[in-house]
Amino acid sequence: MSAPDSAERRSSASPLQSVGEEPDPRFTLANERTFLAWIRTALALVAAGLAVVELLHSQRLGVRLAIGIPLMLLGALISLRTYGRWEAIERALRLRRPLPYSKLPRWLGPAVAAITVATCILIVARV
Repeated sequence: MSAPDSAERRSSASPLQSVGEEPDPRFTLANERTFLAWIRTALALVAAGLAVVELLHSQRLGVRLAIGIPLMLLGALISLRTYGRWEAIERALRLRRPLPYSKLPRWLGPAVAAITVATCILIVARV
């Protein structure tokens, strides 16, 4: 068998690359920076949760797990959602359509607030 020519390689490329027109690189790069910012947020939540579980030895294990596990799960959820968000925006840019609305900030803020309040309650109840 011969090596695939460039037309075959393009047809087997990501469907996103074959959608619409190439957008202005500034918009694509801005979308990528936003994606990376969400990934940093997810990593920070995972790291904070892990630090609580592993390093906060002044609290009982159950308290540490009650604080750390939700933080890590929230980080995991954000990392899963953010790729789909990046792809949806890239697709909208390529098709010159309005950018899709994100529900991620709507539930991230209250989730972090709830974890913070629960943490305060657990710490005060321990004292």
